[in-house]
Parts: sequence; structure tokens; C-alpha cells
Amino acid sequence: MSQAVTMARIYLVEGRDDVNKIITRLVDIKVRGFTVFKGVAGLGSDHRLHKASLLALSSELPIIIEFFDEPDRVRETIEKLGDLVKPELVISWPAQSGI
Repeated sequence: MSQAVTMARIYLVEGRDDVNKIITRLVDIKVRGFTVFKGVAGLGSDHRLHKASLLALSSELPIIIEFFDEPDRVRETIEKLGDLVKPELVISWPAQSGI
């Protein structure tokens, strides 16, 4: 049985954002599920390219946290993350689970 959910994605930078606090808060809120991705390259809001190299890994690589839940719970979760994440770094979209 299919169920309407909302997906949310948070864009962060390793070393600048407190990823662990955000993860802890998502666990405390008990969102249905989340995944943390570490990028190998990204263009940040400062319009500087951050990328990994074979010789040295940058401490400013992109981090994406993606989570999903019922639409109302995602809205509430985004509000509860407000002190840790700038609103313009969060995007969300409707999806279906259990298809």
C-alpha cells in the first residue's frame, strides 16, 4: 500500500556545520528514516569549489542529509532544525513510499 511522504534534503559543509547535532536531533525526533551522504565535490554558497583529491581530503566537502516522513512531520522537523540549519539550505518534495 502506497503512502504519501515528504522527502527533505539538507545541504551542509563538513567542518562548518554541526552535522552530528543535526543527526542526533533527527534520531530524537524519530523521523521515519534518513541517510547522510558525503560528496566528493560541491559548489558552496560562497561560490568556491570544494573537492576531494587523491593526495588530501578536504575538510570542507559537501554533506547531504536526506530524510523522509509524513508531510506534517517533515514540516515540524524542519522547524525543529531551524537553529542548526539555514532555511535556504533545506529543500523538500512530495513522494510515495511502498509503491
